[in-house]
Amino acid sequence: MTFVVTGNCKGCRFTDCVAVCPVECFHGDGEMLYIDPDECIDCGACVPECPVEAIYDETELPDDMKEWLQVNAEKAPNLPVVNETTDPLPGADDRKKELGF
Repeated sequence: MTFVVTGNCKGCRFTDCVAVCPVECFHGDGEMLYIDPDECIDCGACVPECPVEAIYDETELPDDMKEWLQVNAEKAPNLPVVNETTDPLPGADDRKKELGF
């Protein structure tokens, strides 16, 4: 089992989640974060920290988000580790409001 970052992170890239992660399973590109399923220890500490509810337990992924499991598994190992809090992307607060948070 692993946790999965979904499309709500895209365009935001809030890093509150990485601050509580006990391992270095978060990776990122210029748009969003991803979780490496081989590094995630399934603790779930990141879930309540995400201000746009982008992180799910893989067993609780809604059907219309199932593709994110594969996206995370493919992208995360090839991207740099993100293990420190950084500023969100420009426009992240607007995106957050657009998502209803």
